[in-house]
Amino acid sequence: MSDNPFRLPRHVSPDHYDIRLELDLETFTFVGAVGIDIDVSESTESLVLNAAEVEIKSASLSNGVAITEIAYDDEMERATLNLGSAIEPGSYRLELEHSGIINDQLRGLYRSVYRDGDGVEHPLATSQCQSTDARRVFPCWDEPDFKATYQTTMVVAEGLEAYSNTAELQRLNLEDGRVEFRFDKTMKMSTYLLAFIAGPFEATEPRLVRGTPMRIIVPRGNIHLTDIAMENAVFCFEYLSDYYGIPYPANKLDHIAIPDFAAGAMENVGLITYRDAYLIIDPEKASQSELQNSLDVIGHEIAHQWFGNLVTMAWWEGAWLNEAFASFMELKATDAMRPDWKRWLTFANLEVPWAMGTDQLKSTRPIEFEVIAPEEVDQMFDAITYGKGSAVLHMIDEFIGVENFRQGVGNYLREHAYANTVTGDLWGGLDGASEYPVSDIMNTWVYQRGFPQIDVKQVAGGVRLSQRRYLVIPDETDTTIWKVPVQLRGVARRAPFEVKFLLEGDEDVVPIDGDIEWVVANAGGHGFYRTSYSDDLFAALLDNIDTLGDNERYALVSDTLGFVRNGQLSTSNFLDLASQFQDEEEQAIWSVITSGLGLIEHHALAEEAREGFESFVSELVKPAMERLGWEVRESDSDLDRKLRGDLIATMGNLARDDETIDRCRSLVADLLAGEALDPEVTTAALAVYARNGGPEEYETLWNVYTDSTTPLDKVRYLRSAAAVATEPEALSTLDRVVDGDVRTQDGFWVLARLLMGKSGPAVWERSRERWDDLLAAMPGMTRTRIAEGLSALSQPEVAASVRGHFAEHPVPEAGRAIEQNLEKLDANIALRERETSVVAEYFSRS
Repeated sequence: MSDNPFRLPRHVSPDHYDIRLELDLETFTFVGAVGIDIDVSESTESLVLNAAEVEIKSASLSNGVAITEIAYDDEMERATLNLGSAIEPGSYRLELEHSGIINDQLRGLYRSVYRDGDGVEHPLATSQCQSTDARRVFPCWDEPDFKATYQTTMVVAEGLEAYSNTAELQRLNLEDGRVEFRFDKTMKMSTYLLAFIAGPFEATEPRLVRGTPMRIIVPRGNIHLTDIAMENAVFCFEYLSDYYGIPYPANKLDHIAIPDFAAGAMENVGLITYRDAYLIIDPEKASQSELQNSLDVIGHEIAHQWFGNLVTMAWWEGAWLNEAFASFMELKATDAMRPDWKRWLTFANLEVPWAMGTDQLKSTRPIEFEVIAPEEVDQMFDAITYGKGSAVLHMIDEFIGVENFRQGVGNYLREHAYANTVTGDLWGGLDGASEYPVSDIMNTWVYQRGFPQIDVKQVAGGVRLSQRRYLVIPDETDTTIWKVPVQLRGVARRAPFEVKFLLEGDEDVVPIDGDIEWVVANAGGHGFYRTSYSDDLFAALLDNIDTLGDNERYALVSDTLGFVRNGQLSTSNFLDLASQFQDEEEQAIWSVITSGLGLIEHHALAEEAREGFESFVSELVKPAMERLGWEVRESDSDLDRKLRGDLIATMGNLARDDETIDRCRSLVADLLAGEALDPEVTTAALAVYARNGGPEEYETLWNVYTDSTTPLDKVRYLRSAAAVATEPEALSTLDRVVDGDVRTQDGFWVLARLLMGKSGPAVWERSRERWDDLLAAMPGMTRTRIAEGLSALSQPEVAASVRGHFAEHPVPEAGRAIEQNLEKLDANIALRERETSVVAEYFSRS
């Protein structure tokens, strides 16, 4: 038995559940009954299972054993069934009747509302059982290693549809007018993967994919906007089936759009739930980012059907591997379907900086750490789990060879099908498929905090690599080292070379014959580390910039910006480097350049330096903008169009170019008049219109947001309204979040957007004033993200207010995130103090 007090006793375990749920969407309550086949391995006088926010009305045990008392432990979320006499080892049937509420907290069985094209609101019920919320639907053994099979029956009002994890076997019209839906038996699985949904939905016709029926299910009136989702789902299913080499383990796979949803999606066996914007897509209006998000998320959730659902972590400290692997596989699937999107380059620009942004902190955590209490689980779904986890998997995949990695994963899944594992089981599978000591390498990345900086210098006989921990606030006393899989390439003696090298100590020399003309010490950009070159090697890379791959050029800029952040370099170094990229054509590389410019503008730009800064940005960006032009060309790739949008936004918001601002205002007027615009230009024009807008622009955007009926339009206009920088309008948006005019699923990111804007200090003060109400507007998992945006408040007096507030008002669900964001805030304060004068001097010279 585990010594973790939050884990249930192991001598009683479930084998099968028969679940009946009768839902009332008028009173938002339900009644249920569950019959559980249990196995008892030792004599016991009680049965302990999980139950939260449900009341057990009756309980009985087979063989006539009486249940004399039901005792609840609300803190531990348990119910103890005390027996009249001890039962001996064997198999039993436990019958329970219970009732509960369909809550508004985005967890367990909860309510949502769909507003149709006519503005009529329709209630629906849906579920989110991960991590520990199946117990809010029915009493159960709600831990991942208590795998069992399930058979569900749901009863709902006439006119509604009902869905669960398996295929519908039968629907019956009851005498009272309700409809009973009976579903097939599931595979052996964990409780957190269950799903129960009812409401006014419609489904596409089933499409048979490798023998598995697949549907897209959406609120009624949206079926015509599901083609993109179906195309993505079919491709990812086929690609991942081939990659794993194992048949899909369930009997159907539905994808269902939910209007209110805390997470992005959830991999429930056979019934994946999504935020509606990922499935309901108008291809004529969707930007490349929106299309990519749909493909990514669908690929991620389908990847889980094997990695996480078929083979599941034994306890929650292993959740990182489920999520990291699914994130890693989504990238492979997206890259296979849309190689023109260069997904591994956007990975370097999106997920890797997200991960490093947290992992560069002293307050970061190891990828895997011991999880004791259930409330710790939600804090695992963060940048370290998804971003760093997938990045280190990508690094080892490339280092040991992608085919070796695939074989190791397949061996692991086949060996542990329908069972539970720990992290070491996967490393064992990869060890068996590789010549490298995968376990030894990965343990240094999984169980240690942070990541290294690799310093590169040419020496006699080769290249010296030395490592130290990269921290955004440096600490010379930190002596952490990793086993770093380094891939190098370059030219020596006029001949190209490629080398794989495992750096295991503080430093070592990679033997390379002859004088080195240039060398990249993160070849392909696969490594999760920063690279610092000696001055001569850095100059050689700039001289040979055209020979570097996209990811390698990206890393050069990104690492330079990273060294500005922690004070190894100054902003002048970054600005000098950026000025050499006027001819760059890759959107992701322009993205890291403009993000660096945005960092400088927000934290280190005094008003007297603004004119010089804006001129610099304009001179840097204009040549690329002139090459692309405002109008879409037939030869444009999706990334060309995306870059056009990014450059327009940069010219309007960082260069504050009057011509660009005026044209964007005109384009938004055309858009709102019903004219069809390129989606990338639309996104950019709205961004410029909002940031340079005031009361009139705000009311326009807010009204369009409230009137929009398609998910992508609602997100797009809400994002724009939240970007209006004038103080009264920013405060109005915050009040609307608190007062319920913004869906609870969106409140956290709207708050972060407001805090990062020009009126962030005023928004923070209003947040303090309405703190209790603000917390209430962010239920469930969304509350763990309430700290996002705080690091933007780097004005010393505002930062002091932030620290003082959280000292007096801790938020336990977000404790780690708050600590990390406060450290990011400290780093930005230091950046402001260190670099403001440097920036002023730089632009006084120019």
